Amino acid sequence: MLPCYVLLDLETTGAHPVHDRITEVAAMRIEGGEVVAKWSRLIDPGQRIPPFIQQLTGITDSMVAGAPNFGAVLPELLTLLDGAVLVAHNVRFDHGFLKQAAAREGVDLRVKTLCTVRLSRKLYPQARGHGLDAIMRRHGLHTTARHRAMGDVELLHQWLAIAQTELGSEAVESAAYSLLRSSASLPPHLETPMDEVPDTPGVYLLFGEGDMPLYIGKSVRLRSRVLAHFQADHRDARELRLAQEVRRVEWQQTAGEFGALLLEMRLIKERQPLLNRQLRRERQLCSWELSDDAQARPLLRLVRGEELDPRSFSRLFGCYRSKRQAVDELRSLAERHTLCPQALGLESGKGRCFAHQIGRCKGVCCGLEPPQQHLARLQLALAADRLRTWPYAGPIGLREHDPAQDRTDVHVFDQWRYLGTARSEPDLAALAEGPHEIESGGFDLDLYRLLLGRLMGAKGPPPDLIRL
Repeated sequence: MLPCYVLLDLETTGAHPVHDRITEVAAMRIEGGEVVAKWSRLIDPGQRIPPFIQQLTGITDSMVAGAPNFGAVLPELLTLLDGAVLVAHNVRFDHGFLKQAAAREGVDLRVKTLCTVRLSRKLYPQARGHGLDAIMRRHGLHTTARHRAMGDVELLHQWLAIAQTELGSEAVESAAYSLLRSSASLPPHLETPMDEVPDTPGVYLLFGEGDMPLYIGKSVRLRSRVLAHFQADHRDARELRLAQEVRRVEWQQTAGEFGALLLEMRLIKERQPLLNRQLRRERQLCSWELSDDAQARPLLRLVRGEELDPRSFSRLFGCYRSKRQAVDELRSLAERHTLCPQALGLESGKGRCFAHQIGRCKGVCCGLEPPQQHLARLQLALAADRLRTWPYAGPIGLREHDPAQDRTDVHVFDQWRYLGTARSEPDLAALAEGPHEIESGGFDLDLYRLLLGRLMGAKGPPPDLIRL
């Protein structure tokens, strides 16, 4: 198949290469089509083997007690791998564990890899399954040591011999080299050919078995970004889960980075992917409304939902993801500026507040500070958190152009709301002239912040802005 390769299999205490450990390793080195070395070792993982894993592999805690640790066998393994391609079934799993285990010993493992799951897909595209059990059924293979490292290595060796007999050595060799050159590092169950993903700006959606996305991301180079997910060392649990579960990739192209940001934000809120930690739909947004009357009690009222109307932002301060966050932030502000918690509505009662008794309030609650002066200090303390009113008389557009695609998009906004994206003059006219009803409770804090950064730069409005 290849001039020199090592068939390898590991047994482990679990599926995560950072937290779990290797319990057994087996390798078979093939040079010029001949087996030149067979090697197998039980490994003391330094942790308990879960009962489920003991039942699956037959490797128990008592079997590995007294076995060498991984560091002790690493020199032998490195000698076997020297100058060879590492070949394994779902090679990302085995390679990920080896790389992490070697790194703990201060060794940076660098080796070319080839996945026999992907090789099976390439050689037998008509087959329904490509796991090791499916391959055994397909070719009538048998073993008494399934889920033991050397037993699985010998199964792979038998299968490769059968594939070369059935399809010819040249076909198997050609498929192996093709995978080495292109997608050997991709997850074995990925159904979407990577050469179909464009390397343009846009948003990508990674799916597992179901219709709910696992993850949604954006990039100015889609293919490169998707490939980067699959080429990481997977110290991060999210990246590891993606590599293990992703089956297909979908994408939507845009004319530039801003459009990709905008689309990513919208799709995450609509589709609620499992592994996106940010940009989820906000359901409890709230803000403080300040009274103009210095005698009002409380001076601040919490508004939320449909009351968060951009047309009234001149009276609103701060935007919080929950009532608790809003109250905590206001309490902190009161302490920093010696404001009266009773007047702010943070404390009930009449007369001297507790903060005044300990010297943290200037006494508006008991007549020692004029209410107008206290209101002025409160306004000054809140000034940095005032929500910005929409700075234009009507809707505006932000234009993006990608020469590579010969594509122009104009994203249209009004009152901090996204109205749509136009790709032609008629579409733009329809968006600009159409009804712009403000949806109740539809304020989007993430969109507000994105637009604020784009429109309120130190150098003035962006050059791609169109007043409609």
